[in-house]
Amino acid sequence: MKEEQLYSLALTRIPGLGLIGAHRLLESVGSATRIFQEAKHLDELAPGISPKLMESLNCPEVLRLCEAELKFAEKNQIRCLTLQDEDYPSRLRECDDAPLVLFFRGNISLNRLHIINMVGTRHATDYGKDICINFLRDLHDILPDVVIVSGLAYGIDIHAHRAALEFGLDTVGVLAHGLDRIYPTVHRHTAVEMLNHGGLLTEFPSGTNPDRQNFVKRNRIVAGISDATIVVQSAAKGGSLITADIAESYQRDCFAFPGRVGDEFSIGCNNLIRDNRAVLLQSAEELVKAMSWDTICQKPQAIQRELFIDLSPEEEVVYNLLKKQEEGLQINSLVVSANIPINRMTGILFEMEMRGIIRGLAGGVYRLI
Repeated sequence: MKEEQLYSLALTRIPGLGLIGAHRLLESVGSATRIFQEAKHLDELAPGISPKLMESLNCPEVLRLCEAELKFAEKNQIRCLTLQDEDYPSRLRECDDAPLVLFFRGNISLNRLHIINMVGTRHATDYGKDICINFLRDLHDILPDVVIVSGLAYGIDIHAHRAALEFGLDTVGVLAHGLDRIYPTVHRHTAVEMLNHGGLLTEFPSGTNPDRQNFVKRNRIVAGISDATIVVQSAAKGGSLITADIAESYQRDCFAFPGRVGDEFSIGCNNLIRDNRAVLLQSAEELVKAMSWDTICQKPQAIQRELFIDLSPEEEVVYNLLKKQEEGLQINSLVVSANIPINRMTGILFEMEMRGIIRGLAGGVYRLI
């Protein structure tokens, strides 16, 4: 595990490789550890790799910097999650541009059954603040295990985090810099409180400044770890609309609260709804129903095992795993627990769903009917 953390982090610093190239290399070779340990033979494991890239993997200085970063993380109780780690957000792992490494400080699982993000303008009005408060208060009453994700920025972000904390919901802030600082500093108190009721997440190592381009990068994490994106207020252009675009590209659900015609910070939401790129949202009840999460409020009917005597051995494994988890399991958790390849697992789940044994929910979650 330590080696995979070290070498995954090193891959992010190899000049000329890039994130997509790193993903392709990992897909061909299997792990970051093997990439470095067999660097001299990578042309056999990954045909087409350039000699220059193979040579760049001989990088003692990069490894030294990565070792220092891991020591910093350990000292500050920061978890380093790689794509190979079971605790890596499984929803995000499905995305082509998922970070190779994530740094997380907090006390919750990033694979909770229900995760949404709330984003919006940095110039939140009283209308937007009231939406955060009323929506999350009602959502807690219906779905108290839901995790609220946002970016700890001014405006809707911070109001979503604070409302979540006020009503006892866990909340995660995705940062555009390393975990050696909090930006903006005026949100430090809220960030510290979140460590015990959610956490702080970033792909950036310590020493990384909150540069403008980093905020755009972090938006894909906000969208990727969530089942749904909710835009509360937005002008005609803004970072929250970028998050909505990314969520759409990930085939995730997107919702928007409508605003008064002519209001500057309602234009973005109204346009999303008008263009059928977001579902109009007015209440917590509407979200829960749209996501088919209202079924968790109903007691699952007992399943008679004798009805499924024709289960294959692999289906039997999946059935037994889901039987232990009434709320269901995410597909990547099933892959890890059952030790069945993702392409094979997809076929198994499809067959079981067609036969009425399981039901697919939002976020790649499956549960017994």
